Amino acid sequence: MPAAPCGGGHNGTVNEPLPVLREVDQGTAKLLPDVDRQRAWLLTVDGAPQSYVDLDDPAHLEFEYARRLAHAVDCAVPEGGAPDVLHLGGGALTLPRWIAATRPGARQHVVEADRGLIALVEEHLPLPAGSGITVHAGDARARLEAAPARSADLLIADVFGGSRVPAHLTSVEYARAAERVLRPGGTYLANLADGAPFAFLRSQLATFAAVFEELALIAEPAVLRGRRFGNAVLVASHREIDTALLARRTAADAFPARVEHGASLARFTGDATVVRDGDAVASPEPPDGAFGIG
Repeated sequence: MPAAPCGGGHNGTVNEPLPVLREVDQGTAKLLPDVDRQRAWLLTVDGAPQSYVDLDDPAHLEFEYARRLAHAVDCAVPEGGAPDVLHLGGGALTLPRWIAATRPGARQHVVEADRGLIALVEEHLPLPAGSGITVHAGDARARLEAAPARSADLLIADVFGGSRVPAHLTSVEYARAAERVLRPGGTYLANLADGAPFAFLRSQLATFAAVFEELALIAEPAVLRGRRFGNAVLVASHREIDTALLARRTAADAFPARVEHGASLARFTGDATVVRDGDAVASPEPPDGAFGIG
């Protein structure tokens, strides 16, 4: 969800589609057409970019964090696989559409709390027939705790209330619920956001390290060095993560990212402690302009 969008100009064209503005459960949603791509749209909620969807090319991922999630999916599920996927957080369904396009036959369930947003996306950005994607309205953690054990190969969390990860999706109890739903060798992915001194991000690493043996973190070097607030993708599994392949893929992006794991990730985590339900807090409020589109 919230992400700093990539740059790029727009050249005016005749008969451009018009923006769509609607009040949804969590604020004011806007669908803004990208005139450089014929049927592509940017979704924002209260000015924060949430999703970018190209209806003609669902394999196109505009946001850097979405590409990093996709790289992690590629490392976890080789091409030709048809995984069972549970998405917590839906937005405009960017990553579910990408998985449907790149992993035909995948079975995907998406949980989105904002019913107004679900209706907006259904109306203006409909899924193609036979996509294998089912959208459920409800709370992400409640749906996770009700899901059958060992029912998912991938669990992808991209949940933001406004521009913050909700507190009840940050605790060790939540991490254990995620681990219960994953099959042996399954992978948990989460889009997080933080800035120096990284109290939230470090606490998440400590929390998921208490449940999963293998962790990796993907973020731009400037974010990891504390120079700016930004997205970071957490990868967690009981299976060894192919960090070498992940590092090659993320380094080749237009905005290269670094993969931290092992000793370097332990140093980054430092003396952070496990978060429990009783003391969980939402991720920090981004500074002004961190995710705005101007």
